[in-house]
Amino acid sequence: MFVAVVVALAAGACFAVAGVLQQRAAGVRPDREWMSWQLLWHLVRRPMWLCGIGLAVLAYGFQSLALAFGPLSLVQPLIVCELVFAVPLSARLFRARLGAREWFGTLAVTAGLATALVTARPHGGDPAVADLGRWAMALGAVAATVAGALLARRFVFRAWRASFMALAGGAVMGFQSVLLAATVARMEQGLGPVFSAWQTYLLVVASIAGLLLIQSAFQEGPLAATVTVIDTAEPLVAVVVGATLFGETLDIGWPVTALTLLGVAATVVGIVSLDTSEVVAALHEQQAAQRRASSPSEEARSAGRQR
Repeated sequence: MFVAVVVALAAGACFAVAGVLQQRAAGVRPDREWMSWQLLWHLVRRPMWLCGIGLAVLAYGFQSLALAFGPLSLVQPLIVCELVFAVPLSARLFRARLGAREWFGTLAVTAGLATALVTARPHGGDPAVADLGRWAMALGAVAATVAGALLARRFVFRAWRASFMALAGGAVMGFQSVLLAATVARMEQGLGPVFSAWQTYLLVVASIAGLLLIQSAFQEGPLAATVTVIDTAEPLVAVVVGATLFGETLDIGWPVTALTLLGVAATVVGIVSLDTSEVVAALHEQQAAQRRASSPSEEARSAGRQR
């Protein structure tokens, strides 16, 4: 159990630094690359971003190792502690200091999300029971969530825009986790069923789309407004869709359900607290200024290559 705790915390730390590096690389890309393949094309050529991706892969390795020594109910909440590392580190790189409001928001999201995951404890389920009707319903619900988040983004300001982008990306990645579970379940039958299933190809599409949405969120706003929403939306969507498709069950009853709802409420309060923070708004403005400052030099390099 001690090994599981140490390795899970190492995974959380790696996820935190990975998020900071990816956000730093994406945050300086010009506005014209928002939600375009150009954004990913330029990011894969940046060592900082590639280091972030590499650390994320290492974090998944640590997570798998932790699960070999401890239960999911212990490992997942510990990994959520990445927020306690990521948000202060990101602010530090922008030479900003977190105040009581920002620490409250970060800790509220961390504690609330960990509480919800521990108390709900999704378990059981069988990917084989999901029929086409259920898949269509789940896909439609996720698509509506993404479309609603992108639409709402047009009517809000500052950090809220990045948060709605993060909501869209987290929803897609949560659905991607469900598709991955279905694909892994088919591997027991051999490669034939894997490559003949439409879910396998939708998994590839969801992975790429989720990556683009998340990097666009990182480009648009500070980590405090993005990674908190991503870490909330991804497991929430995965749990809800998993229960709908695979028949997974959640622990219910008093006081378990009350604690789950309390955890969700604390998470929402924490996100709102961060998105309405003056410090986070200042971080957003700093990032926008860096993005504007980098655009002329980027255009000059492009012109030089064309000549």
